[in-house]
Amino acid sequence: MKRLSKKLIETTKEQPIKIIQFGEGNFMRGFVDWQVQEMNKQQLFKGNVAVVQPIDQGLGDMLKEQDYLYTVILEGLLNKEIINTSEVISVIDTVINPYRDWNNYLALAENDTIEFIVSNTTEAGIQYNPQDQLSDMPQQSYPGKLTALLYKRFELGKKGFTIIPCELIDRNGEKLKEIVLTYAQDWKLGNDFKQWIENENTFCCSLVDRIVPGYPRDSAAELNEKHGYEDQLMVKAEPFMLWVIEGPQALRETLPLEKAGLNVIVTDDMTPYRQRKVHLLNGPHTAMVPLALLADVETVEDVMKDQDFRYFVDHLFADELIPMLSLPENELADYAEQIKERFLNPFVHHMLTSIALNSVSKYKARLLPVLLDYQQRRSELPPYMTAALAALILSYRGEKIKPQDDEAVLAIFADAWQTPETAVEVILSKESLWGQDLTTIKELPNQVQHYIEQLETIGSRKLIQKLNKGEKVYA
Repeated sequence: MKRLSKKLIETTKEQPIKIIQFGEGNFMRGFVDWQVQEMNKQQLFKGNVAVVQPIDQGLGDMLKEQDYLYTVILEGLLNKEIINTSEVISVIDTVINPYRDWNNYLALAENDTIEFIVSNTTEAGIQYNPQDQLSDMPQQSYPGKLTALLYKRFELGKKGFTIIPCELIDRNGEKLKEIVLTYAQDWKLGNDFKQWIENENTFCCSLVDRIVPGYPRDSAAELNEKHGYEDQLMVKAEPFMLWVIEGPQALRETLPLEKAGLNVIVTDDMTPYRQRKVHLLNGPHTAMVPLALLADVETVEDVMKDQDFRYFVDHLFADELIPMLSLPENELADYAEQIKERFLNPFVHHMLTSIALNSVSKYKARLLPVLLDYQQRRSELPPYMTAALAALILSYRGEKIKPQDDEAVLAIFADAWQTPETAVEVILSKESLWGQDLTTIKELPNQVQHYIEQLETIGSRKLIQKLNKGEKVYA
């Protein structure tokens, strides 16, 4: 079977590069590049992407071997319809590896057609590295490389960019800008450059949402046969996508994603949308994992098809999460129904063990703020979130579930469980885990301890059944 190439697939005529993209992994190819293709198909954007590898080892060579073509497979439920499509994406113009070709990377600053910079270099990517210097070719950090490119652009006297990071950290655009300005100061690049950064560039915060499982190893041979070519870089993604960009309304014209019919929101405040996504999409994932794993349930889809756990998920949304968030309740309820449909996606096969990684930090970010708000407003603890916290603490004992977390976190739990009678008190008191001493929250230590005892005696499923019946499982 022949390899995917431009000899096999007719692509659109050459178009100018309008976007620099840091990151060539599955997510960016199945999210941003797919959206660029959608705009181009409708003649709304008429621009391509120059990809920059953020690290030396990447997919650039493999993409080049396929003439920078690859297939995006959308599989899943969307608005109660089964979607199953394949499309060859042709918007990547080139991939540049700055570790091998620094001059070609800096030459991007000379291109007058480029308007946007997007990135996904993982959550650890937007970090300050004090070792980076302007003279490095390249700098190790993404913000360091970006600063070098921006400085070259400034020296050429050209206009700045709209910069939209997709990394999953809060206020990602502000954080990136802060680090760029720190490098400008450290490297003594002058006040004129700093003013150019401030006045000629727009750093947008953004929130991305699409599950992209990536290369479909289990069905690759079958898909290649179906497509009629071999594609070593095909990407599987769910049909649902959302991109919230906090930036000027002019973006709706210069980057016409909404006009292309895509689920993109340009807003002057993304905070409610971030809260919605973190608490309503990520939160239920984190809540279900320890309780379901203790009941020998394996995937998110299994949770949603299990009568006991589906009731748990429905009422976690309706009774504990949605009432605490600030967006209109009907909008939140609609979003919750979308999420449940995504959780039921039979194509994703989302293992609970894969979601369990770093559960402590996830609980802290996704559920703890809602639990504390609930307790403060209602003077009682939310039963499902509290039970999930108890199951998490019990699972980190490591008897039935092997916890996956940083060594320092695992060490705290291992030490605490050496003395079971005080373990809950010790674990909840650790500010290094939760950002505060949770033993100060009224009734929380007693209730968590009681739930753990229930989990050990009657098991996770029977505890959930009690909660579902509205029984007061109090200490």
